[in-house]
Amino acid sequence: MSVDGEKLYLVRDRFGKKPLFYHPSAEHFIFASEIKAIKPFLSSVRMNDEALHSYLSFLAPTPPHTFFEGIEKLESGEWLCYERGNITKHRYYDVLQAPSSGITDSADAIRLIDEHLHRSIRLRLPCEVPAAALLSGGLDSAMICAVAAAQGVKLPVFTLGYDEYGAYDERSNARITADYLGLEHSEVVISRGDFDEHLDELIAHMDEPLNDPAALPLYLLMKKISSEGYKVVLSGEGSDELFLGYRQYFEYLDIEKAASLHHKNWLKKYFHSHFSMNREWEWYKRIFDDTLLFRTSGEKFTDLQQNMLLRRNVRDNESLRFLAPYREMFEQSSHTHPAQWYSMIDLKLFVGEHFLAKLDRVSMAHTIEARTPFLDHRLAEAAMSIDPGLRIGKGETKSLLKEVAGSYLSEEIIHRKKKGFSNPYMEWLIASGRIDLIREVNTQTGLFHPEMVDKYLEMARRGRFKQHVWGLYVLSHWIKRELL
Repeated sequence: MSVDGEKLYLVRDRFGKKPLFYHPSAEHFIFASEIKAIKPFLSSVRMNDEALHSYLSFLAPTPPHTFFEGIEKLESGEWLCYERGNITKHRYYDVLQAPSSGITDSADAIRLIDEHLHRSIRLRLPCEVPAAALLSGGLDSAMICAVAAAQGVKLPVFTLGYDEYGAYDERSNARITADYLGLEHSEVVISRGDFDEHLDELIAHMDEPLNDPAALPLYLLMKKISSEGYKVVLSGEGSDELFLGYRQYFEYLDIEKAASLHHKNWLKKYFHSHFSMNREWEWYKRIFDDTLLFRTSGEKFTDLQQNMLLRRNVRDNESLRFLAPYREMFEQSSHTHPAQWYSMIDLKLFVGEHFLAKLDRVSMAHTIEARTPFLDHRLAEAAMSIDPGLRIGKGETKSLLKEVAGSYLSEEIIHRKKKGFSNPYMEWLIASGRIDLIREVNTQTGLFHPEMVDKYLEMARRGRFKQHVWGLYVLSHWIKRELL
């Protein structure tokens, strides 16, 4: 934020590590890093329908929307000027400014990634306050700790575990990494009792709905880290998006090839007449309809699913309007490969409005500053400058980062299967009886078709569409607190 005479400038950082909300009115221009600081200035609380639709589609409201009508947010890499009641906004940063295929040699790519990761981590290791790192069983957090250790800093690490749910537990893998690097390792075990005790508290800190079941475990982990006296935590957000760490990226790349089929009309007719709620059906339908296939890794309720759920008409591809500005940015850039689009839109929305929003809220709730070395703009630009063929390699996730990791970590750590940040949230939501809130709120609001709510709840009990239902629960919680 800066003031120049009668002009007020607000600037959000390049990747959205910190949020920035504002409320313009006839008398005031209010801004803050938390919605709760602005809410008292609203004359009334009303739900923004655009936020609802984009939330159902992409796990979090897309900029400029928030769930509170009258409160907006800047997008990452954007600045705003307020002068005498007028607002102008400008995008000052775009990771696609990095040249397309500027790096075509594998050895050069590996060297650059290594150099930039070293520099980025060195910049983010504080000298003045105690720092720690999150350590899962995956490669990203292991690399942060390994590079820091190579610089002479042995970061204390913290790992989550789940009482009675070994399938979700990464403690054993994290312990192997910590022992290999010689790090002080603390394990934080979460039970159903912790879930029941702290869920309402966590959702209140979030201010508005955010569909991420990992928010509560991370909140409790940050609470433990804070109680140990640490003020800074290093975390691995951004690595999957920059180095193609999701298996589904490669599934999408394969499906993109179906667009070139010469005789696909009969397939188009078949898919239109055989609807399925499974995401793979939607993927192929888009290819045969010649519409945009990849709509962020965070896409959850498709437009057709929303049309069946909501008591209002949602047209097929209606949610594309939220992606349109970013798609235009991509098409005007020098980048053309689908993998570049995957990374770019995921950095903008899946990371910027979902992962980083969660990380900021749960860390700041415990007065911890979270730092994300992979989201260094020079490192990100280097990654996006690498020829897409090198980034994809032979179809192995994070192939280039794994090459870099060979100098720091064992083969066992580098190549073990990725678990992700999973947890028994649905088992606990059902066992606690809290899941009934979805039906309760829907009875009062009539927002959804009751039969579709019942269908989703039944599928969640069978282990399907779990995050869809979590999103409905968090939304219902907010509606009951703010609107009923």
